[in-house]
Formats: sequence, C-alpha cells, structure tokens
Amino acid sequence: MAPVTPHQGPFRWKAGELFKLLLYFGVMVVGFLTLDNNIWDADRGQWILVMAYLGIWRYVWWLTHFVRAIVYGKYVFPRLRIKADLLWNNGWRPEELVFMMTTFYEQRVITEKVILSIIHEAQRVGVPTRIFVGSGTTADEKIIQESVKRFARGMNVEVVFVRQNQPGKRIAIGLALRAISRQKIGSNTPIMFIDGDTILAPGCLQRCLPLLALNPNMHAMTTDEQPILYGPRFLRRWFDLRFGQRHMVMQSHALAGRVLTLTGRLSIFRAKKVTDVKFIRLIEADCLDHWLWGRFRFLSGDDKSTWYALLKDRAEMLYVPDALCWTVDTIRQEDMYGRMIQNLLRWSGNMLRNGARAIALGPRRVGFFIWWCIVDQRIAMWTSLAAPLAMISAGFIVSRSYWTSYLLWVMLTRLFLASLIWYHDRRIEMSYPFALYANQMVNAFTKVYLLFRLPNQRWANRQDQRYSPAEGVKWVVKNSIALYLTILYVATFLFVLLIYIGVLRPPPFGTVLSILGFTAS
Repeated sequence: MAPVTPHQGPFRWKAGELFKLLLYFGVMVVGFLTLDNNIWDADRGQWILVMAYLGIWRYVWWLTHFVRAIVYGKYVFPRLRIKADLLWNNGWRPEELVFMMTTFYEQRVITEKVILSIIHEAQRVGVPTRIFVGSGTTADEKIIQESVKRFARGMNVEVVFVRQNQPGKRIAIGLALRAISRQKIGSNTPIMFIDGDTILAPGCLQRCLPLLALNPNMHAMTTDEQPILYGPRFLRRWFDLRFGQRHMVMQSHALAGRVLTLTGRLSIFRAKKVTDVKFIRLIEADCLDHWLWGRFRFLSGDDKSTWYALLKDRAEMLYVPDALCWTVDTIRQEDMYGRMIQNLLRWSGNMLRNGARAIALGPRRVGFFIWWCIVDQRIAMWTSLAAPLAMISAGFIVSRSYWTSYLLWVMLTRLFLASLIWYHDRRIEMSYPFALYANQMVNAFTKVYLLFRLPNQRWANRQDQRYSPAEGVKWVVKNSIALYLTILYVATFLFVLLIYIGVLRPPPFGTVLSILGFTAS
C-alpha cells in the first residue's frame, strides 16, 4: 500500500527555496565577518560561552527528538506496519466501526467532504458502521443526514444524532459517548473521535485499525495531520511549520509507547476505556484546583483530558506516521492576528493546565521520557526567554554589539533547528527559521503570562465560550496578585540571568555584611 502522507517519499527540491537558502547563508556569513559583534572578542565574547552552557541542552534535546524520530520512523514502526498489513491481508476486520463526531455550524461543503471521507473509509473496511454525532443545531444534522443518504446508498451505515443540551464541545462529546455506551459494543471495537472539519485520507483506517489488534495494551492512537487553510499565506506557512514539527516530535514520543496529546481532530480509541463512565465524566466536567483561583472547569482541551485519563491507567498509545487526515480551516485577513492569539492562548493554556497534574503522576507511571518531556515544556518557556532578555539588556547596559551578536546567533541556531524539520517535512521551506523564532518567543511570553492566569479561557469557535466568573472585588484582587507574581518572576529571572552572564556583578560578601551592619571581628 503506497504512502499518502506528504512526510513520506522522496525529498522535494525547489530551486526558489534553494536560492533563498544560499542567500540566507551568505547574509549570515557576511554578518559574522563584518558586523560589529563580540563573538570573536576574547574579552567581551565570554557571553557566547556562558549562553552556550545554558542553551546547548536545548539543541541537544531537539537533536534527541530528531534521532528518536528517525529510529521510530525508519526501524521500529515499519516492523509494526509489516505485521499490521499481514493481519489485514489475511482477512482480519473489526466487528464494526463507530465514529464519535462533533460539529457546530460547520460549512456545508466541509461537512459533506468529511462525511464522504467517512463513507469511503467504511466502504474500504467493509463492516457495519455507526456514526454518533454530537450536534448543536438542526442545520448541521440536516446536512449530515442528506450527505449519508446520498453517499452511503446500499451500505450498512447508521447515523445517531445526540443534541447537546448545554454549550461546549465537551458536553457534545460526553453525550455522544453516553449514547455509545448504552449500545451493545464490544470492548475492542475501535471508536474514532473526529471533528466536523477533519477529512480522512484514503486508506487511513486500513493503516490504523489492525494496529489495535496487534497490541491489546494499546488503547489509543493518532495520525499524521495536514492543514488545509484558506487564509493569509503567512498563516499557512506557520501551520506548515507547526505540523512539520509535530510530525517529528510525535514519532519521538511514540518510541516511548506514549504520546503527548491525542488530538481531538482524529484519534482512535479502544471502546473499553472510552465507554467507562469515569472517562466520560472527566471529559464533560474536567476541572483543576488552583491555590489562587480555586476550582475551575476546562472549556477546551478535551484531547488533553482523554490523554490524561489513559495516562493515569498506564495505557499505551501510538502515533501512526503513514496515516493521514486533513483539517480544514478558514481565516479571513482581518481576523488573522486575533485567531493566532486565541489559538496560542488556548494551546498554551491547555498545556499548562494539564502539565502539572501529569507531572504529579511521576516518571514510573508515565514513563521517564514522556514525563521529562512534560517537565521540559515548563522549563522551556523560561529558557526560551533567557537569550533575548539577556542580550537586549546587555545591549543597553554594556554595548550595542550584543544586539548584532544575538541576531547572528539566532540566524545560525534557527537554521540548524529548521534543517531538522526539513528532513521530516521532506522539503526546504525558508520561512521556517523566521517562523521558528517568532513562534518560540510568542509561545514563551504567552505561557509566562498564563502561568498565574490559568482560568483565562476563551474558545471563539464554540459559541465564544469564556470563563468569566462574577466575583467583583475578589476577582480584581486575584488578578492583581497574578500581575504581581508575573512581574516578580520575570524580574527575578532577568536579575539572576544578568548575574549569570556577567553583565551584573554582585558585591563581595564582606561588603554585603557591612551594609547589613555586621563587622568582621
């Protein structure tokens, strides 16, 4: 069976991108040789060594993911693929297919393509299929009903609509799962969680389903994902970068028998876990107890809740790199920056809200590598800010040559990181070094901002859900405390950083004692 994902197959060379690469490299080399910088200055260039000690483990960590992804993609997963294909070719099929789909005011053309892809995949598998739709409107239900009637003629396909009685995707998922749990469904039946804007690529289920049968301890899997974005070119490049990076790190994670998220766009679960009432209740009403904000519910991040529920039970998870789905999104030019900010706030907030409790499970339960990946996410938001904060401050305090030195350092390191993604993305894209840096900075600042504001949630495409408790003065006081702690943490971090790189030098210990009124005896 030929691969269908763009991350498979030969490297795609483009003359225009090669020219841009040579131009980028030439500008960087000329900058190193001619611009005023302190990289080659023995007296002032110590910051390079100092910053290297702080940053080298970041690049080693990227390289670790790169190597692990190659091991998984080239050696470990192909063995699974051979076994899975052999099982499929020998006639194995699941008893039935069950889809859990959620949709909310989706465009008709997108809904029709989603349903058509489901029907085509069900036809390839050749078993009875049931689609449970968590819906919010009659309009969505009518489109789906008409599409199934048109595309599934003569097929054993049943559609069950579950109208949500409260706002939010979590409620829609919970009600649909409750409806599924009331049916006679085998514990090993695959249940596909799919969003109303996700299109299955041909052969997606054929690549995934036999993998469930090979390992009874594996309870969930997710696939490669590619965006179909109708919007500004800059956003399309940003999405390409994110999904290229995702493909690399997901393979690295899968080598440990776990992944860091089970995407809500498309994930496949074994029915035994997801029809359990505790699992369903966690999705419906997942919440967090915080020392400052008290108890608050999660609005988005249902994929993190499903992942956490399985993580607690030590269930194995898998990434299927040669199975693909497309996710469709439309963003208007005037909404571009607003949507970017909303997405970053939502993604970063979900990571922070779920990270602490996953870390608390411990490395024995989670597995050391995945556990450390979660810890690293929280460390990285600070280390990502170390170099820009230090060098910008040093430029004001010591010499402006620190600014040009930092610019050249960024060009070099981001070219290196981009090249790792190019390998897995199977192409050169010269927007990646710039997008990598911008994404890193914005992500880091967003996470630091949200660190003490975890209840701040908004989900614009689900009835514009927001967390907005009416606490009056109490709410203002809590926000003031959050602001104070944010300033305190950032200021302390910057102060220690400037001492670390030698821009600030603390007074001798004896001087400190004298200031405090102590005298040597």
